[in-house]
Amino acid sequence: MPKKKRQILPKEQRRQQLIEATIRCIARDGLGSITMHMVTQEAGLSLGIANLHFKTKDNLLKETLRSVAEEYHGGQIAIMEGHRTAGLADRLASLLAFQLGRGVTQRQKMAVWFAYYGEAGARPVYQKIVSASDRMAALKLESLFTDIIEEGQYKDANPAEIAMGYSALIDGLHLALLVTPREISKRQAKAIARNFLHRAFPRHI
Repeated sequence: MPKKKRQILPKEQRRQQLIEATIRCIARDGLGSITMHMVTQEAGLSLGIANLHFKTKDNLLKETLRSVAEEYHGGQIAIMEGHRTAGLADRLASLLAFQLGRGVTQRQKMAVWFAYYGEAGARPVYQKIVSASDRMAALKLESLFTDIIEEGQYKDANPAEIAMGYSALIDGLHLALLVTPREISKRQAKAIARNFLHRAFPRHI
């Protein structure tokens, strides 16, 4: 019987296979335990293919973090910038739905975020890769809140403080969903975040 040939896939598809396998491995085994052999076994690919695309384990881990960060920050920035027909209230509701939606709160992806938060040796890598997009997202959030405050005429509201508080709340809810999923549901997390926004901007959500 002829030997089945391995399917030849485009370069980006192979890279994505390896990144997704790395996400699963980090979620299951932790950041410090990851090896290239472990990832290639998870992906069902050879070590040679992994080396071809990423050269080293460090490069693979960096690209995995970058992929997760770009998906999250890219998604929320696009919402905050809005479309021509998207009003501020719609953007706010869409942002909340995205940040606590199924895609972002997928446990394996959250595990990648908090793996880099939690391991001291990984924090410099996180800062190097994600700090610029973190700052951009923070600026976009403050800008959105500034526009909402102006439109709603919310007196004495400080957009920078509200944005900082909201971001901290979202981070905390993500951590709670990852670490104590039996104590908080996604529905409850959304309700908590929505109540925060409603207290700040009652005429917008």
